[in-house]
Amino acid sequence: MQGVIKSYDPGSGDGVVLCDTDFKEYDLSSDALVGSVFRMLRQGQRVIFDLDAHARATRLRLGSEVDMGTPGFGAVPEIPTQTD
Repeated sequence: MQGVIKSYDPGSGDGVVLCDTDFKEYDLSSDALVGSVFRMLRQGQRVIFDLDAHARATRLRLGSEVDMGTPGFGAVPEIPTQTD
């Protein structure tokens, strides 16, 4: 799933992510940033996430525009190699 960070408190680790597809709000799980490149989140930051068994956002990660399905960003074209 993909969405944007609606709120995040770095002191407590509490936060909410707003899903792009269904506009539902999901609380962040306590382990949402474990193993992630994120150390901090900011409001409006785009993320890809999964839902845990309690419908909380977990496994937050970065995604490219292609991964996120942003209109106008298709598959990355292959760069032709030059041969002699």
